[in-house]
Amino acid sequence: MSLQLRSITKTFGPIVANDSLSLTIESGEIHGLLGENGAGKSTLAKVLSGFVSPDSGTVELDDEQLKLSSPSAAVSSGIGILHQEPLVFLDFSAVDNMLVGSPRDGNHTKDLAEEHLLKICEQFNFSIDPLIPVQKLSVGERQQLEIARLLWLGARVLILDEPTTAISGSQRENLFQTIRSLAEAGMSVIFVSHKLEEIQEICSRVTVLRQGRIMGTKHLPCPTSDLIDLMFDRELEPQGRKSSDSLGSICLELCGQKVTTHFESGKVDMTFRTGEIVGLAGLEGAGQRDLLRSIAGLDDTVTEGVFFRSRDIGDDSYIHRMQYGFHYLPADRGREGLVDGLTITEHVALASPQRSIATDWKLSREESKKIIDKFSIKGTPESVPASLSGGNQQRLLLGLIPDNPTVLLMEHPTRGLDIESAAWVWKYLMSLTEEGTTILFSSSDFDELMTYCDRIFVFFEGAIIQELASVEATTERLGSLLGGVK
Repeated sequence: MSLQLRSITKTFGPIVANDSLSLTIESGEIHGLLGENGAGKSTLAKVLSGFVSPDSGTVELDDEQLKLSSPSAAVSSGIGILHQEPLVFLDFSAVDNMLVGSPRDGNHTKDLAEEHLLKICEQFNFSIDPLIPVQKLSVGERQQLEIARLLWLGARVLILDEPTTAISGSQRENLFQTIRSLAEAGMSVIFVSHKLEEIQEICSRVTVLRQGRIMGTKHLPCPTSDLIDLMFDRELEPQGRKSSDSLGSICLELCGQKVTTHFESGKVDMTFRTGEIVGLAGLEGAGQRDLLRSIAGLDDTVTEGVFFRSRDIGDDSYIHRMQYGFHYLPADRGREGLVDGLTITEHVALASPQRSIATDWKLSREESKKIIDKFSIKGTPESVPASLSGGNQQRLLLGLIPDNPTVLLMEHPTRGLDIESAAWVWKYLMSLTEEGTTILFSSSDFDELMTYCDRIFVFFEGAIIQELASVEATTERLGSLLGGVK
């Protein structure tokens, strides 16, 4: 069995996402798709999985030309996709999710779905109770459920689109073991990523995309420098630890602040200085998000003690705190940060601090052009978020923030971004701190925390268990603390 792509082209208005791509993937192969954000990886994955139709080109499986008019047509043809965020119904049980999208015939009953789920779980060492509500499963277990469903529906080609973005290290190892087992059983696996180390670890070959075109295909392992040369047409700027010599006076204080998480209710005493970068480390749900949202004024979990420049703002809403220069960037750019269906121009108008009865669309469009140019966004004033890569969505969010914010609160500022986009984001963020912005951010990326922070607070089950200067932090120490070992 082989999957053949012949001259796949897909455009979104003036943007060419895939430019005449041709590629062959063999049976039993784990083939990587590598490239920076906006290179065309996810668009190609959506073409193969039936979510979008190509403007031209064909896809063949076992020399049979496929009609990939919808996701169900793709699955029926033997191609399934595991998205970055698993597409599951949280209130449904695991076995009911198995039935979603399956043909309504005698071969796809609930009893048979449960039987096959248990069989697949045993084969791949999954641990999923068929009757458990999916909302009680971790992201890694939801991925396992999606894989089981696709196998039951007859998938012979599995596409994984940035599958490690939202899972822990142990879940990542389990996923990789599953991928290797699937390949050994004869499946073709397409692993879409921007992470060089993961591509080197899991794939046997990799195809590198840049600006919608194939720049080359390499057998792995190979020198990482070879892949970087194919990914970028420019030199990457060196990264380095931020200097903390120029920190100013205390600008934000949490004095006995009471923050409620799903683990416990506890008090927090913290101070932050002008121009300081503070990282919040911890497993998902350990309390970092609750703290950031409470400081922003988005949650009512705070009962006392928030002071900005000695002024008590504990009772002030997010709108009022925005007037003091507070701004919050969520991890979920698509659902919480941007409005689906609105253009960049409309986002600029919506974010404008000027409030009047009529919108000056000419002014908003001119401002959107300035943001696109300043932040090097690969889009137009008419582009909507769905047409932008993750890196370009993050650049847009940063562009919508008024100049020189006083306190910037961020969840996973570079999650899902390629190395060049991540480096650009941090270069911009550090330029803000030089103008006096205080940055608090949560991250699960140890390198990011150790490289850019002045201090790191480690969360475990709703409580801060350690404060570290970044120079004291090591991968081993952070890993132990995240596991609750002081």
